[in-house]
Amino acid sequence: MRLTIYQIDAFTDKIFGGNPACVVPLEDWLPDELLLTIAKENAVAETAFFVQNEEGIHLRWFTPDLEMDLCGHATLAAAYVLKVHLNHVCNKLVFETLSGQLQVRCEKDMFTLDLPARPPQPDELPKLIKEAISIQPDAVLKARDYVLVYPSESTVMNLQIDRNAFDKINLGTGGVIVTSKGSSCDFVSRFFTPQATILEDPVTGSAHCTLTPYWSRQLNKTKMTARQLSERGGVLHCENKDSRVLVSGKARTYLVGHIWIE
Repeated sequence: MRLTIYQIDAFTDKIFGGNPACVVPLEDWLPDELLLTIAKENAVAETAFFVQNEEGIHLRWFTPDLEMDLCGHATLAAAYVLKVHLNHVCNKLVFETLSGQLQVRCEKDMFTLDLPARPPQPDELPKLIKEAISIQPDAVLKARDYVLVYPSESTVMNLQIDRNAFDKINLGTGGVIVTSKGSSCDFVSRFFTPQATILEDPVTGSAHCTLTPYWSRQLNKTKMTARQLSERGGVLHCENKDSRVLVSGKARTYLVGHIWIE
């Protein structure tokens, strides 16, 4: 069996930036165990698989460790593959996913994801997280992910994780977002996942389902520009739409190849 694979750098306008995602179009669904094994072999944060038929485009996301309920950058990557490599003619793509129906609007080289909002609520900082981070936050909130709010961009940049302590935490499909106001944009963030093959996610679209409503309230703005401060870095244009958020970004192709499975 031969499968085509695309590796796309999402939320960036140049290769070697943003967050790399693999995208594998399928004619029919393969066993979940095989999908997870392929994702593990790809060794990037997310691999997106989709099946396109008369019922629509069904999209799923796998890390090297588990299936995710929502992934922004791999959704952008899948839309990019459909438009740029598979010549999809419609400027609006609709994906059926575990998080419901997700739409992606395509305008020139910009892709806008319509995602469910996940506003965070004030919470207590778990002891295990407190012991694993080098700098304590000013505020703690939680949606799917914990959100740790800091006073400055430099604080977010300089924060360090004690991986041995951090990996004692079990958050399921969630992670820990650290964030602050930005010095050259509206807000910045980093994203860490305990017990994951990849500790720090380069650019996390789904985290902005939580960050967008939070910073919209804090800054009294509906449209904002965000940067993720990973080594690769990424830029996201965010808009708060109450129960939904719009997250926009660009993408570039790094690799096109084939997977051979006997």
